[in-house]
Amino acid sequence: MFKSKGHDSKTLENKTAGANATPIAATTIPPQSPTGERKAARPEADLQASTVSCIGSGMSIIGNIKCNGPAQVFGRIEGEVHASDLLIGDGARVEGSVIAQDVTVCGSVKGTVRATRVKLQSGGAVEGDIFHRSLSIDENAVFEGTSRRVENPTDVAQQTQQNSQPSPTLPAAMPLAIDTDLLRH
Repeated sequence: MFKSKGHDSKTLENKTAGANATPIAATTIPPQSPTGERKAARPEADLQASTVSCIGSGMSIIGNIKCNGPAQVFGRIEGEVHASDLLIGDGARVEGSVIAQDVTVCGSVKGTVRATRVKLQSGGAVEGDIFHRSLSIDENAVFEGTSRRVENPTDVAQQTQQNSQPSPTLPAAMPLAIDTDLLRH
């Protein structure tokens, strides 16, 4: 089955290596532009995809946060948090709605979570409703609320906002006239 490397195997290796080798003269490498020019020519989407926004453990924010890329929270937030991917770190606390494609909870959330994939990791806690397509809860995580699997959980948030607009009101009801002849019998 195995052959010792002899003169014949080296000849075979050299032939296959030569067949797979690319001539060096045929390969040209385009000149590189200076670093500043490359960053300027780089699409914005690439910059956003590589940048992670972070709220440190010493920060407290009251208000809504919208992040176009991934975000990590280690501090405290009171308000809505929107991000593409969201990590709520150990010791972090969010009071309000969380909307993202992927949400990982190691800290605590008091409010509604809407995400395609939700992971409650050991030590994480959610007190509220979770709308998801995929949900995983580790053994030492705490979840108190309702869980609902929906096809597009982040779209539900938009529908809920539309439904929360006041509905048209009906005119006040007019009192009915009572026939007093019927009351006498």
